[in-house]
Amino acid sequence: MDKKILYLSLATIAFLYGEERLEDINIIEKSPTQIVEDISGEEINSADLVEALEKNIPSVSMIRRSGVANDIILRGQTRDNINVIVDGTKTYGACVNRMDPPSSHIMTQAVDSVEVAEGGFDVEDFGSLSGTIKVKTKKPTKKLSGEINANIGSFGYKEYSGTISGGTNKFRALITSSTESSNQYRDGDGNNFAEQLDNYTEGRGVEDYNYRNRNMKAYRKNSFMGKIFLDVTDNQELKASYTSNRSKDVLYPSSKMDAIYDDSDIENLEYSIKNLGDFSKRLDLQIYNSEVEHPMSTQYRVIGEKNYKTHKLTTQMSGLKIKNSTDNITYGIDSSKRNWDGEYYTTNRVNGAIKHIGKSINDVDTKNLGLFLKSKKNIDKVKLSWGLRYDDTSIDTKSQERDRDYNSFSANLFAKYKIDKGLNLFGGVSKSNRVPDARELYNTKYAKKDNKLNKILNGNPNLKQTKNYEVDLGIEKSFSGGRTKVKTFYSKLKDYIYYNSSRMKSSFENIDAHIYGVELTGNYMPSDDLTLNGQLTYNRGEKDTQPINQKDKDLANISPMKIKLSAQYDYDDSGDVELSLQNASKWKNIDSDNGEQVLDGYTTLNLKTTREFDNGLIFTAGVNNILDEVYTTTNTYKDLILMSSSSDTMLINEAGRYFYLNAKYQF
Repeated sequence: MDKKILYLSLATIAFLYGEERLEDINIIEKSPTQIVEDISGEEINSADLVEALEKNIPSVSMIRRSGVANDIILRGQTRDNINVIVDGTKTYGACVNRMDPPSSHIMTQAVDSVEVAEGGFDVEDFGSLSGTIKVKTKKPTKKLSGEINANIGSFGYKEYSGTISGGTNKFRALITSSTESSNQYRDGDGNNFAEQLDNYTEGRGVEDYNYRNRNMKAYRKNSFMGKIFLDVTDNQELKASYTSNRSKDVLYPSSKMDAIYDDSDIENLEYSIKNLGDFSKRLDLQIYNSEVEHPMSTQYRVIGEKNYKTHKLTTQMSGLKIKNSTDNITYGIDSSKRNWDGEYYTTNRVNGAIKHIGKSINDVDTKNLGLFLKSKKNIDKVKLSWGLRYDDTSIDTKSQERDRDYNSFSANLFAKYKIDKGLNLFGGVSKSNRVPDARELYNTKYAKKDNKLNKILNGNPNLKQTKNYEVDLGIEKSFSGGRTKVKTFYSKLKDYIYYNSSRMKSSFENIDAHIYGVELTGNYMPSDDLTLNGQLTYNRGEKDTQPINQKDKDLANISPMKIKLSAQYDYDDSGDVELSLQNASKWKNIDSDNGEQVLDGYTTLNLKTTREFDNGLIFTAGVNNILDEVYTTTNTYKDLILMSSSSDTMLINEAGRYFYLNAKYQF
């Protein structure tokens, strides 16, 4: 395996002659961000934004939980350490077990571009500790236009979507909707979700899927988005949008429960005024609200044959932002309130009686008021940008635990220096913060002992907020036929919020830690019809102070070294074919104290071809994991409640060989 990695590394270095550019996903480098454009979703097993980003952004890895709604790792960071913003709005998942991460509430077919900002360089948004993912959805057009998509694939995957847009000089509107479903995919050994779980429990587990539900679909999902843009006057614009997602019967085989449904509603209203005078080139006002309802249950498992347990959670996020911009300065107010509530209950299948067990999160409000200022300036060959933010945050609970108050300052400075034509040096320093969430502070679970139900506080109300001190450096070179870029970072995490699985109570605690890494990206065009792409990523994370009663120095969720290579050949002006390879090293730097396991490395091959026609039709066909390899990309850090009835926590394998066909009609 080590020799294979060495050979692939050498091959990558040979290919590193440019920025990332793939056929359906174009990536524009604007340090310290990468902007991903034209996400079509044709090359993936589901319309899942995280899968698309994982394939094309070096610093992004995926946490596989199901056939859809997978979570994201950015430079070894996950959960609330990463901000996910959609058109300026924030939507949080309701599930304490991350079955519905923020990215799962995004309609991929409605996405226009995604900006991946690594590090603590975002001062406009609350809680951007180690990175921000900003999604912009499609805008309505004046001209009548639209598209229809039909996507089918292995394992019964089907996705149909449509978009229509049009209007006048004053008024424009857009409507898009989709429906998507899939059977349980099979891994390289031919096992579906139920069979992977059987293999783990040796067919004797009460958490196995019961006879009636062993072959049910992996998920069903329907989504809708509507937008209107109104030019009130020549310099005033009103924007309004509504997005809904309705997921049903989403299976999570490596967890002890499945999602009965997952519903989200997002309303957004924006008003902007341009050219008010010398002190205001643009004034923006935004008000938004998002709500998520998520019940997860044991009703599809053997243990739920007579009585099943349900954990129902809801969350609501409302926000207000006022932002004023001049030529080089932007400043404003960012305010938000998040409510999180959850409870357990059991249902008797015979008589339908419902018995309430107790609260998991007792009506917690997180209120934030932030002030921000950022600016940019060009000095000869140097482009400078900097930002400041102050946050005042209060967290109130209706439980018996104490309320919390936090305040903090964030700041950053970033510079890009043009050394010569096509050669740039860039770097920055930042300090960012994020407060603990309601789960980390107050989450409660229940366990039976001596025939009595005991209440256990899993959260820790004494947590401090996390602070990230980071340095980013890089160099980029462009020349005839290609470009290359090298980026490196070092992140010092003070009072990092970490899960300690060896503690029965108050499992979250503050530790100090650091993460560092390097990313190499590039492309080279040896001819007009051939493009070679390469990416290499390596991260390392270690604890500087140890969780109580633990010794392992490795941080969890630090993915191994990954290499991605692709060759795209344009056989004429309307068609192309692409062969891509992804290799991951053996995952051996693990936090064994908290349930992570050594995972074998893997190599996958994918093939894809696209053909466009003059009448607006576009066909894409391909196969992923050509070699039908059995592999897993996700480790088993016990901050998630996973199947752990054996000595090791259950791993979930990725899909085996997967064929797909997409037909798109644009007008």
